[in-house]
Amino acid sequence: MELARCEWITKHSNICLPGQPGTGKTHPAISLSAAACRQGFRVRFFTVAALVNLLEEKQKTYQIDRFLTQLDRTDLLAIDELGYLSFSRSGAELLFQVFADRYERRGLLITSNLGFSDWDQIFQGKRMTAVLLDRLTHHCDIFEMNGESFRFRESMKDSGKQRKHNRT
Repeated sequence: MELARCEWITKHSNICLPGQPGTGKTHPAISLSAAACRQGFRVRFFTVAALVNLLEEKQKTYQIDRFLTQLDRTDLLAIDELGYLSFSRSGAELLFQVFADRYERRGLLITSNLGFSDWDQIFQGKRMTAVLLDRLTHHCDIFEMNGESFRFRESMKDSGKQRKHNRT
């Protein structure tokens, strides 16, 4: 698999995996992050909620600059579930800063339950969203994860087995 060679990280490119919930975005994000670790890259993996909470906590305790420096030292920052939960304006601004600081310098891997056209819900404004998307997608491979939810499909299989089991 070409992506697992992680050449995109050395080129300071990004990967974005948008798609509906349950379509298998997190698994490739974890696999690519693990492949990067095996090749000696420094990697951090967060859900967006955990990262935003941490950013806000560090800002309140006057440790934000130090934390941003730590994040900047990572070769790959993987962010899972962008768009799953909303967050405050200050959280959106801090996340924007993290993404913008990495532009053409460090790799980003993002999974999102929202299409790009809906990202203004996350970043609470069309201008900030437009600037971010312009930078993020400039050097980015986008893999839309379409289809039916794997969890839903599994649930339907299990409920079918349950009905068959109840008839015997």
